[in-house]
This record gives sequence, structure tokens and C-alpha cells, in this order.
Amino acid sequence: MPHESRLQRSLRELIEQRRTAALATWSPGEGECEDRAPLVSMVPFAWCAEYGCIVLHVSALAVHTQAMELHPAVSLLFCAPEVEGEGVHALERVSLQGVASTPPRESALWSALRTCYMQRFPEAEFMGELPDFRFVCITPSRARHVAGFGAARDVDGNDFVAAMNATPQ
Repeated sequence: MPHESRLQRSLRELIEQRRTAALATWSPGEGECEDRAPLVSMVPFAWCAEYGCIVLHVSALAVHTQAMELHPAVSLLFCAPEVEGEGVHALERVSLQGVASTPPRESALWSALRTCYMQRFPEAEFMGELPDFRFVCITPSRARHVAGFGAARDVDGNDFVAAMNATPQ
């Protein structure tokens, strides 16, 4: 079994302990980038180890869903919670860049995403049957992990997936 470094464990545990992330997308507006504005939404997420991706369950009516369909390059921010009385400048955080895709309903990928998401959020089972909801796979391309003050590093997509799929030691 390969050794899991302290930083890999820290990254994985941070993400496992969060249930929501900030999702950044480009607005679905027309025109040049200067005419569009970035959008940020809070989204519940799950990890799908089998496909090495972040799973979102979103409504087609949501602006961020429309934005991902037009511009699949997205970012997610995962951040440790603030602790009252402590500084916020060294909060651990991971900014993940990736590509969003929506698998066809009932495909193998769709089924895997649904299983992972519903295991984490069983209370959302009823939403899985609503016709406007879909599962989105965010495939990691790279990340920036800030483990604390003065402790930042770049993580490529493959290393991110390896860290997320590592077995706790």
C-alpha cells in the first residue's frame, strides 16, 4: 500500500469533512468574456472514487447549471470552517479546477454518480426523481491546496484523485 503523505491526508480530510463547496462558473450570457460575469453558487457535493470526480446534483433551471452546459470549465472552493476567536488568514482550503459534464440518464456513469450522491445525501432521494434535476461530473484538472499560512502547493488532477482515493492509514 503506498504511503499517504500528511498533505495528501490533509487535503482528503478537508474535502471529506465538507458537505458544500463554492462553485464558480461563467455566466451563460452571450458575447465576449468582458460582457459576462463569473457566478458563484453554494452546492452540495459528493466524491465518486470509481470515476475520480466530484458529483453535483443540480436543477436545469439553475443559472449555474446552464452556465456549466455552455462553459464546462469550472472551479470549486472547499474551505475549513472558521473558528471563533481565531484568525482566518490561515484557514485550510482547496481551490479545484475541472471540467463539468452531464452523463446521459441511466448510463453507467449516471448510475455511479447517483449512487455516490445518494449515499452522502439520502434526504435528496426525492429530488433524484424530479425531471429537471441532473447529475454533473466535475473531472479535476488541477488544484491549489493551502494547508495553512505559508503552506501552499499546486496539485495536478491525477494527484488530486489519488489523494481523494487514498485509504486512510
